[in-house]
Amino acid sequence: MNSSRRQVLKTTGALLLGGGLSLPALSQHAKATAGARVVLLGQSVPLTGAAGEIGLAFAAGSRLAVGEFNERNAASGLQLKLLQLDDGYDATRAAANARTLLGADKADMLFGFVGTASSDAGASVAAQQGNLLFAPFAAADSLREASHPNVFHVRPGMIDEALKIVRQCATVGQTRIALVGDDDAMGRAGLAAVQQAVTELKAPPLVATAMVPMGGDKLDAALKTVLQQTPQAIVLVSLSGTTANAIRKLRKSGYTGSFMAFSIVGIDPLYAELGKDIGGIVISQVVPSPRPSAIPIVKEYRAALDNSDQTPSYEGLEGFIAAKVVGEAVRRAGRGFTTASLQRVMTAMTDYDVGGFRVNLRPGLRDPSRNIDLISISADGRVLR
Repeated sequence: MNSSRRQVLKTTGALLLGGGLSLPALSQHAKATAGARVVLLGQSVPLTGAAGEIGLAFAAGSRLAVGEFNERNAASGLQLKLLQLDDGYDATRAAANARTLLGADKADMLFGFVGTASSDAGASVAAQQGNLLFAPFAAADSLREASHPNVFHVRPGMIDEALKIVRQCATVGQTRIALVGDDDAMGRAGLAAVQQAVTELKAPPLVATAMVPMGGDKLDAALKTVLQQTPQAIVLVSLSGTTANAIRKLRKSGYTGSFMAFSIVGIDPLYAELGKDIGGIVISQVVPSPRPSAIPIVKEYRAALDNSDQTPSYEGLEGFIAAKVVGEAVRRAGRGFTTASLQRVMTAMTDYDVGGFRVNLRPGLRDPSRNIDLISISADGRVLR
């Protein structure tokens, strides 16, 4: 596991645990642009804790795109500034951060909250204060409903991933599917998505479900109950810690069926936990592969990486895409935008092509054309399609 993901923040001198992150170059650039309209994006993100690897990558990718936006728009007088607060993957801290960002820090909007419960908290605070939450990571599908017109999503929903996973199981003749998940907001949202996918696809119901508290001692008993139902495939809706522990224990018990995981697990953290034991696990992905390719957004992301200490990752690319899209929305809204006018602009962005990655921001709509990839990981960590 490459440690540069943490180091990229520390070596810039920008990492302030419990405090804020901003790029020194960004501040200097903004000051050098006389009369610029500086749009402050307020982000609560886990830079530490159980989802720290994912949060660090997403945050770092976002900052790369913000820096590029400012370079391109220096002459226009429109600049972005990204203020990032660590919440340690704790929803209470995320809610407090949201209030600080919109209150004392005067953020123009909330951006890129990571985690289901944290995204719920950010959306709630934004609604209370008449503001927006843009590009939450792993938000519950309930935040996509028309009742949340102030929340705008860049990544596909959990239901989109669940449909892809359940369809794949059906394609290979796997009718006995079980689910193991973290007993938290994310795990429950994933369970609801899989159950909805099973219903929509008229697949057989799940043969077993086990929701396990993180860090507890109930995993063994839960897995024993799941195995009693002889599943052909087990869907995992959990962070890397629970996922890795479950896979090790299940394989040790003699289970030889398939493992299917949601993108929220994070390939890099899971590989760090499992090493060569990661071989054969199938993981859904909601953005293109960050490996070299002809896809324009991937080429742009990798070019930006060349001038940084970061390493490519799915989460980094997703953060890069999210920041590019919010930058485009701000550019379209113009320097004099208000929250209301920016919201109208975002709602109208129903088919925005971000360098080969299609985005539909309109709240309340399912977008079945969104592309979800299923990838598998070899024992030496290579991504296989």
